[in-house]
Order: sequence, then C-alpha cells, then structure tokens
Amino acid sequence: MFILKSNFKPTGDQPQAIDQLVKGLKQNRKNQVLLGVTGSGKTFTIANVIQKLQLPTLIISHNKTLAGQLYQEMRDFFPDNAVSYFVSYYDYYQPEAYMPATDTYIEKEAEVNEMIDKLRLKATTNIITRDDVIVVSSVSCIYNIGSAQEYRNFTMQISVGAPADWHTLAKRLIELMYSRSEFDFKRGSFRIRGNYMDIYPAYEETGLRISQKNGLIDSIELFEPLSGVTVASEIIKSTVIYPAKHYLADPEVVKSVEPQIRADLKKEYEELKAKNKIVEAERLLRRVSYDLEMIKEVGYVNGIENYSRYFDKRKPGEKPYSLLDFFKFKYGDNFLVVIDESHMTVSQIRGMYNGDYARKKVLTDFGFRLKSAFDNRPLKFEEFYNIPSKFIYVSATPAEWEVELSKQEAMQRTDPYNGVTEQLVRPTGITDPEIEIRPAKDEIPDLIKELERRAEKKQKTLVTTLTKKNAEELASYLKDKKVRAEYLHSDIITLERSTILENLRKGDYDVLIGVNLLREGLDLPEVFLVAILDADKEGFLRSRTSLIQTMGRAARNTSGSVILYADTITNSMKLAIDEINRRRIYQKEYNIKHNITPVTIYKPIREKIVEATETDILNDKRLIAYDESIVAEIDPDSYTAIDKKKLIKKLEREMKTQAEQMNFELAIAIRDKIKQIKS
Repeated sequence: MFILKSNFKPTGDQPQAIDQLVKGLKQNRKNQVLLGVTGSGKTFTIANVIQKLQLPTLIISHNKTLAGQLYQEMRDFFPDNAVSYFVSYYDYYQPEAYMPATDTYIEKEAEVNEMIDKLRLKATTNIITRDDVIVVSSVSCIYNIGSAQEYRNFTMQISVGAPADWHTLAKRLIELMYSRSEFDFKRGSFRIRGNYMDIYPAYEETGLRISQKNGLIDSIELFEPLSGVTVASEIIKSTVIYPAKHYLADPEVVKSVEPQIRADLKKEYEELKAKNKIVEAERLLRRVSYDLEMIKEVGYVNGIENYSRYFDKRKPGEKPYSLLDFFKFKYGDNFLVVIDESHMTVSQIRGMYNGDYARKKVLTDFGFRLKSAFDNRPLKFEEFYNIPSKFIYVSATPAEWEVELSKQEAMQRTDPYNGVTEQLVRPTGITDPEIEIRPAKDEIPDLIKELERRAEKKQKTLVTTLTKKNAEELASYLKDKKVRAEYLHSDIITLERSTILENLRKGDYDVLIGVNLLREGLDLPEVFLVAILDADKEGFLRSRTSLIQTMGRAARNTSGSVILYADTITNSMKLAIDEINRRRIYQKEYNIKHNITPVTIYKPIREKIVEATETDILNDKRLIAYDESIVAEIDPDSYTAIDKKKLIKKLEREMKTQAEQMNFELAIAIRDKIKQIKS
C-alpha cells in the first residue's frame, strides 16, 4: 500500500490538478497532460495521484540527473514503499561499431557503475515481488533486458530445513550468474566456508549467511559484507535469490536453440558468399561459433544480448522485452506511466530505434553479427506507446503531440475536461521571474559586472551558452577574472554532474555555465539570476520551449530574474516572454486574491544516491569513533523520513556494539537518541 508522507498539503492549483488527473484515470483515459510551471510541485501532485489510486508507477525522465532528483523526491514521499532507480549503468559506453571507409572495427567497451547496476536489479526484483512499486527511470527503460517470465523463473529458493547441499546450491548460483569468490566477496558473488555459505545478492546491500547442521539448512541471517556483523535479529525462515544479471541464458534453452542459431548462421554465411563477401562470411562463421562455445561453457559471452531473440523464443522483428514488460507481466493494465519533461522525453524515445538500426545494419552487412542483432534493440515508439494503458505527460512546456493527443481523446467524451490540466500557481507564492533584455554586443563585460555584484550578495547564477566549447572557455575566462565559476555539460559523467550541482548549492562557486543541461527540472533554490547569452540566435537551444524552460530555473526564488542578451527580439523570444508574463499576471492575481506572501523555496541538500551504497549514505566519518557529544549533535530534523530509518538502524547496531563492549553509558545515550528520532 502506498503511504505518502509529507509535512505539506496540496495548495494552489495542486488540489484541482490532483482531482482532475485522478478522475481522468478512473475514466480510463489513456493520455493526460499536466502543464505545471517550474516550482509548482508537479512531483508532489503526481505523488498524490499515486497514493489516491494505489497504482504501481513508472516515471521516465530524459536524463540521469533529473531521474536521480525525482528518485530522491519520491523516496522522501514514500519512505516505506519500494521506490527504485533504473538508468543506464554505464559510466562510459562505446557501442560495437564498424566503419567500412577505414576498415575500423570498434569493439564494445563499457565501464559499468556497480551501484547503478545494483539499483537496476533491485528495481526489477521489486516489480516481481511487490505491489507498492515506483520506478524512476531514464529512457533506458525501453531497451532489451530479457523476459520477465524468465527472470522470475530464474530463482533459487532457500529455506530452513531444506537439504544443505553446497555443491547443488553453488551450481544453481552459477546458473544465476553469481561467481564464486573466496577472497574478493563482492556483489553478485558467493563463498563457502565449512558449515557456512555466504551469498551477496546483486541487488541488496546485505549478504545472506546460510548455516548447516546435520546436512540441513539450520539458519539464514543477514550480515554486513564488509564487517561480517549480523544486521538483523528477525528470524528468516525462507528467502529467494534472484539473478545477478538481467540477461542470461538457461543452459537447457541454449541447447534447444543452438540448432536454430547454426541454421541461421549457415544461411547468412551462404548469402554473404553469394555476394562475393568471402572475408565477411568467414568472419561471421568464426565469431558466431566462438560465441556459441562460450555460452555453452560458461553461460555468458560479451554480446550475448545479440542472440536474445532465440533465447526469448521471439520471431524476427518481434519487439524485445523491456522494463515496461516487467510492469505489464506483473500488473497487467493496472499501472501508470508518467513521462517527465515530456517535450524532451517523448522525442528522445522516438529517436532511439533508428540510430540503433543504422549501426546494426553495418555490423550485419560486414559479417560481425547475425541479423538477430537487429532484435536486440530499443522499442519502436509505437511498441512503447501500446504497452501501458495510462499516461501522464508532465512539462512546463508540453509539446503539441501530447497536448493534441489528450485533447482528441477528450473530444470523444461528454466530460468538459480536455485532458490538459494547468498548474500555474506555486505553493510558495513565487511568481515567474522578471525578464530584462540587454544588448548582446558587450554581453561578456556586462555579465562579469553582474556576476560580481551578485557574488557580493552571495547570490548564485546560471549562465547558458550555445556550445560546450563556449561554456568551457567562458568558465576559464571568468576564473581568470577571479569569478568562482564552473561549467556543466553532457561530456561530464553523470556522477560528477550531481557533485557540481551540489557544490554550487553549498557555495563552492557562484556561477554555473552550461548548454542544455541547465534547462529542465533542476531544483536550485539558491539561484537568483539566469543569464542567457546569444538569446537571439534562433534554433533548438533558443526556441520558445528552451527559453521558457531555461528561464524557469530562476523561479525558485522570490528575487529571481532573467537577463536575455540579444540585439533583436526573435519570434521565439517574443512567444516565451509573452507566456512568462501571462503566467506572472495570473500568479500575482492569485496571490492578491488569497493574501499570499511569496516565500523562497528551501530544499535540503540530499545525499547522493549513486556514489555510495545505501549503508554508506549516513556514514558520517565523525562517527567512526562514537562518544556522547557526537551522539548529542545528531539532529533528527535534518534527516528525511527515509534517512531517519537508515539512521535508526545504524544507531541500533552501534548501541548493541557499545553494550557488548561494556560501554553502557554510551549505549544508553544512543538508545535515548533513537527514542528521540522515533518520536
């Protein structure tokens, strides 16, 4: 059951937006739009919709930074529910490719982030095992991850009283893609030590210790993999181990499909020879034969996903299994898909298939892959759209496609609701920012003066440029002028982006310069000014939508303002300014009518979700050596609901440790602090 926990109640336009969206979903509307201005609490609105309808929900964002932010917010709203994070697990990814012009083959190269991989596996495990699931995802959710049915079937049940046959259990764990490691005990591995078997599930923070007595499993305990200390006192009678990888091949299935793979290999081999592509034919024969031998021997090979069609028993061209299929498999039509920043996310989903197909076409033409590689792909947009039965598109600037789709569906109903809900009022009363246009001719000298003035007042600024190079060069130039500046763009790895944003909020620098990543969704209440360079350079980055989104970054502060550097007023500028002014007038009238005084948004700086494990999130280095003064300093009000739960667990373990070491006074102090936190 979804239980929303918040100190706030819906205000402003939120109540009517929640009621309208809930009503629409109850009417089985497939498409609805939530047009919500920046800072209006769109996430809180969606959280209330989820609670009211008790719907498992997939929230899709177009980049990892925003997905991480949404994940944190949903975790805070639903601390007792299964909120998961599902994004691409690559810190670096170079897909397999071939360039015929230079005869250059580029092997697939990737750096997998172990924490993200764990969170992905946790997400799918939650879907299979629970009903109170919210998954926050990037568009990676449309990529092939194997069958949900097979994932559920590929499990190992461990129960107290069952035979303790370490050999049989080890063999099954290896089939589930766990590795045996006696010395390097890490996620996705197991070890055997006499009467004990330790398993570190790939999707958990704790290990499982199984003990045997008289040939039977005697106990199952949770423990910290690093220290080996038991972390839970509850008695575990039975548990289920899920796979360590999303895509795996059942040995029996491999045996059954090998003849089909070899038949297709022979057919495509002959086709290449018929085209006088002798080298390509021999290359294909050699590569596929090697892959098959590796799969038979160890159950896995780099690129195994290119044979997924055979293992999944899909026909050529049939859609692959994605995260949406996990939802469909478990919940049928009873789940919700929320597309955040839909004006960007929808178009991104649309473009995934064609790019993947073009790359695979070259690989198959030149004998690097069987044509089955085409079926290891992202979903086509039509395939994606046909899986869920309930969509909510969320954006401050929704695209024409989702607006018209929702309105067309509404025209078939007698209800006056047109499928588009506006949420223009912020709970804080903050209005859209004031806009000033300044000449582009001397934009940099003028900008520096403005930044220096803002820095003296400890006010933060966002600056947007047209290119990555411009962002880097401007940041360097500003640093030479003694302005504390940093740049942010897509070449910076995901984890570092979050750190840069956090450092701006902390005050490590005063100015953040970016290109496109500063547009949507960033929640930075410390920002007083947004400066847009070359605002009159009409194009994607200076379109009506982009300008509105970028200007919205200044709408978290009562003193927020925007400077557009331009020598002419383009049509995009005019449309964006008119829309901002329309909203600003509406917001001011609402504030006057309801006697609201705007208040700047305050949001705590949350712990990062990816760099550390869940058990390390609250690992304040000061607490390595506990004493009563440090315990007394812990302020329960500074923690979110989810972090309070983790803190309590950490303190309970420490209290037990101190009691065992005869440090009773400290143990009592920790006990009292736990009581304070719980109250």
